[in-house]
Formats: sequence, structure tokens, C-alpha cells
Amino acid sequence: MNFIGHEIEDFKVNAYQDGKTKEVTKADVLGKWSVFFFYPADFSFVCPTELEALQDKYEDFKQANADIYSVSEDTEFVHKAWAEASEKIGKIKYNMLADPAGKLARMFDVLDEDAGQAYRGVFLVDPDGKTQSYTINNMGIGRSADEILRTLQAAQFVREHGDRVCPANWKPGQDSIKPSLDLVGKL
Repeated sequence: MNFIGHEIEDFKVNAYQDGKTKEVTKADVLGKWSVFFFYPADFSFVCPTELEALQDKYEDFKQANADIYSVSEDTEFVHKAWAEASEKIGKIKYNMLADPAGKLARMFDVLDEDAGQAYRGVFLVDPDGKTQSYTINNMGIGRSADEILRTLQAAQFVREHGDRVCPANWKPGQDSIKPSLDLVGKL
């Protein structure tokens, strides 16, 4: 399924964030950019490296009016236990969503039903709740927090400047492109 431009469905899940449990709903993610970051499981091997890398960039994401929602099929209580057991995970300040029934993983079509785990999916959702970018990796392939942030910034630029596009490796402050007949065949 192609998710680009599709609005996310209503949802309500439990979450663990900075020592507390709470509920997170679709209404909570609207009005700002959201990064839904699916990973296979707590107490695993690649996952803590990715979650720590996102935490290291969390202030940059917040400055870009975006919040991070990591998601696994574990409960909020397992997230809490992981945060208490792992120094890397204990540093995390963003929401760790609990999806033990697989509702979010099915909604974003990243659930491996046989394994009961989510593939490594990243979904960038705009303030209106519509997906603007996504990637899905197999379980053993880690992702780059820098590239997720760069892609978010490009998506924000395109949303703000509808007549301009971002070339490969574009970063804020660099030249963008205004498509026109004059450029055809010259790039």
C-alpha cells in the first residue's frame, strides 16, 4: 500500500515517557509533525542503538516542530523495565508507544504477523495527520537519525514552499529547485 498523502486513522495506545505512563491518541499528534518510528522489540540489539541516536537528535526534532513516537509490540511496562535496565534507553525523553495488540503496526502495515514484531518503519506525518514520507527496513537493518531529520526538514520545506523541490542530499539553507521548462534536460 502507498501511504503518501493518506491520513492516519484514529488510535489510542498506552505509552511510556520519562518515568510515567500515559495514553497517546491521534488528537495528540495533530498540529505538529510526527515521526512514527517502529522497531522490532525492547531488550534487543540494533534497537537501542537507533533509539539512542534519535534521543541524541531529539532537540533538533523538537526545534523542527516535530515529536518522536517510537513504537514496538511491547507494553508500556516493558518499556519502563527497559529504561531502568539500559543506560541508553534510560536517557530517552520522547514517547515510547506500546502496541502489544499490533493496532499501529497493522495501520502502518509494518507488522510481521509470524514474528509478532514490527519491521523498522519510519513514517513522517504532517500536522494534518497525513503521511509525507516513509521507509521500511527489514529487522536487521538499522536507520540513521540524521537522515530521518534531513528528510523531515525537506518535507517541511516542500510543504511550506509548494513551488520548490529539494534535490538529493538537500539540507536547510541550501538551494532548492523551482521546476520549469527552462530546466528540462539541464540538471
